[in-house]
Amino acid sequence: CSINNMAKTKTASKKVKIKEPPAQKLSGIIKTCRNIMRKDKGMNGDADRLPMLTWIMFLKFLDDNENLQEVGAQLQNKKYRPAIEAPYRWRDWAKNINLTGDDLLNFIDNEKVILTNGKEAKGLFYYLRSLQSESGKERKDVISAVFKGVTNRMINGYLLREVVDKVDGIHFTNNEELNSLSHLYESILKEMRDSSGDAGEFYTPRPVVKFMVEMLNPQIGESILDPACGTGGFLVEAFEHLKQQEQTVEDKKVLQEKSIYGGEAKPLPFLLCQMNLLLHGLNYPNIDSGNSLRFPLNDITDNDRVNIILANPPFGGEEEKGILNNFPDDKKTAETALLFLQLIMRKLKRKRPEQKGGRAAIVVPNGTLFADGVAARIKKQLLDDFNLHTIVRLGEGIFAPYTDIPCNLLFFEQGKATKDIWFYELLPPEDRKKYSKT
Repeated sequence: CSINNMAKTKTASKKVKIKEPPAQKLSGIIKTCRNIMRKDKGMNGDADRLPMLTWIMFLKFLDDNENLQEVGAQLQNKKYRPAIEAPYRWRDWAKNINLTGDDLLNFIDNEKVILTNGKEAKGLFYYLRSLQSESGKERKDVISAVFKGVTNRMINGYLLREVVDKVDGIHFTNNEELNSLSHLYESILKEMRDSSGDAGEFYTPRPVVKFMVEMLNPQIGESILDPACGTGGFLVEAFEHLKQQEQTVEDKKVLQEKSIYGGEAKPLPFLLCQMNLLLHGLNYPNIDSGNSLRFPLNDITDNDRVNIILANPPFGGEEEKGILNNFPDDKKTAETALLFLQLIMRKLKRKRPEQKGGRAAIVVPNGTLFADGVAARIKKQLLDDFNLHTIVRLGEGIFAPYTDIPCNLLFFEQGKATKDIWFYELLPPEDRKKYSKT
């Protein structure tokens, strides 16, 4: 009897190791990295910390992804040429725990470095910025475009080594972990947006993005563009919407290569957008790092047009004179939102007997609908050449803390003139004067 009791006691005291859920594990890694960065004197808030964390994760993601592709090529007896060569792959420098302090900073930041074999070579960032493919449309070009706008803001190489070691614990080959990280990353992006805000620029709340995508209902085979994509909210939502329709290998290929397009001229949102799309499973994000308004409207041809445009273009800003020359004389304006509206109208596919006209859903400030002069002429073009079938007027507070200006969602299609507009005003709940940002 006593032996049985001893056996029971031993069994009861034996600890069962519970596997930490991916979301909890990743949240812990990200939190630790941010705490480490807070100790670095070169960092100034999350506006510095998130870009740092992003480019470090970006390089870890690329290496994990290229590792997978390399193994796949070996199994098929094919030769594999990585986008990033040694000694610049994550596995070469990030896993080298002896590379730390000033040596690590020098390797990342300097134009020229002396490698452990005594040879002189480019520093990491200089190497990545110099990458170029023959076609100009490969992963090398994406990496080069990203790192042209990236700087290392950490000045303590030992703290940077701690962050790199932590990020090395993220496995971008694990689907469950990758899915958890994509949601976590979105929440960090939202946190950063809410703590900052820039005049004339604001981010679209997730429910508004989701609603706009659902109403346009993109289908596999259709091309989707956001010419002012910021951190990629519309493109990620559209990509997720299309993923639900995947049934064949061909569907997957079309979705990966011919569906999602964007433009973002500012280096930080450009980097964040790339990472956002990569984490959601788009292998080669096709995001233009130039100003989407830089081309003359008359130069845009059928080959440049797309099926769907989703956008929340910046408003209230001013473009340089060279940009204004790309627009008709009677429609030149300093209001960025009106310039983007003209671009969007021009970029939608024309209706043909065998092809539906392109359709768009965009966010515009009140002035776009009610101003006179140039705005009125642009509106006339919109009503004459497009079917502006729906306007949803959003209540105050929805875009807090960026702006209290009332905004509207415009839904229109190319191919016929506007006859009837369904206008819906989203009033605030009865118990409050306006919506909050949540």
